[in-house]
Amino acid sequence: MPALDHTIVHSTDRFASAHFLAVILGTDDPVELGPFVAVRLGNDVALDFAEHLIAERDWVPTHYAFTVTDDEFDAIVDRIRTQQLPYWADPRHTQPDAINHLEGGRGVYIHDPDGHNLEFLTRSYSDRFLTNM
Repeated sequence: MPALDHTIVHSTDRFASAHFLAVILGTDDPVELGPFVAVRLGNDVALDFAEHLIAERDWVPTHYAFTVTDDEFDAIVDRIRTQQLPYWADPRHTQPDAINHLEGGRGVYIHDPDGHNLEFLTRSYSDRFLTNM
């Protein structure tokens, strides 16, 4: 089965955005790779942060979801609260300062410095899709 190796995350400051994510996730420090700053995830997928070279932002913030363990989730929520970052239980950000319990797990959403919608969840929604195949 094919596997995702990496994807590019557009940012206004590749170092700041990569560092922000690495701190929230509690991962290794990001690594500069040419025009990118990479955050390596546990499943050998990398997020390569790149600064857009055009003065005007002509890209749209995107959604990135991270499946984490219960212990990792607790640590992430602690970091979010310690940094006093706004967080929500839902992707449309209508339920502030709350976590969700979808699929029998827990989930939370935050924005990164460029407005990307980051989701951290302990139970993947795709589990339902995979079991129905």
